[in-house]
Amino acid sequence: MKNIIEKRFADAKKILDLTSNDNEILKTIEKISNIIISAYDNGGKVFIAGNGGSAADAQHIAAELVSRFYKERKALAAESLTVNTSNLTAIANDYDFSNVFSRQLEANAKKGDIFWGISTSGNSKNILSAINTAKNIGMRIIGFTGINGGKMAESMTCELLIRVPSEDTPRIQENHILIAHIICEIVENSLF
Repeated sequence: MKNIIEKRFADAKKILDLTSNDNEILKTIEKISNIIISAYDNGGKVFIAGNGGSAADAQHIAAELVSRFYKERKALAAESLTVNTSNLTAIANDYDFSNVFSRQLEANAKKGDIFWGISTSGNSKNILSAINTAKNIGMRIIGFTGINGGKMAESMTCELLIRVPSEDTPRIQENHILIAHIICEIVENSLF
């Protein structure tokens, strides 16, 4: 057990060091923060989606924006597309699981809103479908992936993409939530 514990802490530290020393990632965090701030300044909303652990991250991020992060403040409009089981199951049943997020964006999002897609592989079909819908609506598109980026890293897929320098899903997810927390703090400080 001790070996596993020590190895996983060492792995996490290594990826954190790689991430925090990557100037491109740091610049992208600033750019993402700025487009979210701009969207909120213009009455926009943030829609977030992912699968599995990334679905939980989507809920977590939305809660940080809607409730609060550090400051007592006005709520910010954010929605995780992973929480309405009636929507998810109806869309998956009536259409296809690849449409569970895109249909919700079609119903609720507008031009200038943000779609924040999380996929450690960058290849989740429902995230890619939601990105296409978001583009058609005129939304701004943020992506979080692992080092390979998958299809989300292809040209013109995401406006801004964070690629955590790892292929290990747990390490990628740990860095995703840290980066999301940093973005939430910047957004909150800038708006309030």
